[in-house]
Amino acid sequence: MICAVCGFDNLQGEDTCDNCGADLRTVDIPSPSTGLEDRLVRDHLDRIKSRAPVMVSPTTPVRAAIRTMQEKRANALLVGDDGRLEGIFTERDAILKLAGKALDDIDVSEVMTVDPVVLRADDTIAVAIHKMAVGGFRHIPLVEDGRVTGIISSQDLVRHILQLLG
Repeated sequence: MICAVCGFDNLQGEDTCDNCGADLRTVDIPSPSTGLEDRLVRDHLDRIKSRAPVMVSPTTPVRAAIRTMQEKRANALLVGDDGRLEGIFTERDAILKLAGKALDDIDVSEVMTVDPVVLRADDTIAVAIHKMAVGGFRHIPLVEDGRVTGIISSQDLVRHILQLLG
């Protein structure tokens, strides 16, 4: 790893330059090369208008949960009580976990994704994109102090990026 201060060729993984003592921990962190990249790593999710979360109780019957999704035009429901998040129930959960099953006597807690990945309003847009891409998610709940504050979708992120480009 080449020291940016003195040019010394250090061993890969060194935290400080063996020649001048300069900090090498951030040398290999890429810096944004375009204005868009800069905005993605600098702007926080609170700049994006997130949707109000639609929450259901873990004991909500699946049939009622799906009806709620239809009525609210929601692709995902957050599951929990008193604003505390226990899981997420998405269209994908309904298709993959309920296909061919009778919906009677199945609670949403039996088919929800437990302990979902979450974001905070002060996370950057780049962090959200990364979590969605790595996890294959289209919806991630927003939480603050253990309480649900919203839900961010891949569609919300794409819409925001298009505004930045326009």
